[in-house]
Amino acid sequence: MELISLSRSQRLIGKNITTWRKLNGLTMARLAERAGISRQTVRAIERGSGSVSSENLLRVLWVFGLDTKIVTATDPYETDVGRLRADEHLPQRVRN
Repeated sequence: MELISLSRSQRLIGKNITTWRKLNGLTMARLAERAGISRQTVRAIERGSGSVSSENLLRVLWVFGLDTKIVTATDPYETDVGRLRADEHLPQRVRN
C-alpha cells in the first residue's frame, strides 16, 4: 500500500471516529475515559496519527461497538478466497 493511501486511510478513520464521538454526544475527555486512554491519544486517533497503537484504536472502536466489525473485516474466511481455500492445510510458516 502506498504511503499516501495509508495516510489518507488514517485521516478518514480519524474523521469517522470524530463523527461517531459527536453523534454519541461525547467529549474527547469522556471518550478517553470510557476507552481507558488519555485525551491526547484520542486526539491523535482523530487526527489520523500513525503513532497510535492498534490496542488504543481498538479501545476507541469498542466504545462505539465497532471492534467486532474490525475483527470480522480482517477474517480471511469472510472473503471469497478464504472460503474457497478453507479446507486447505495452512503451513506453519511461509518461506521464500
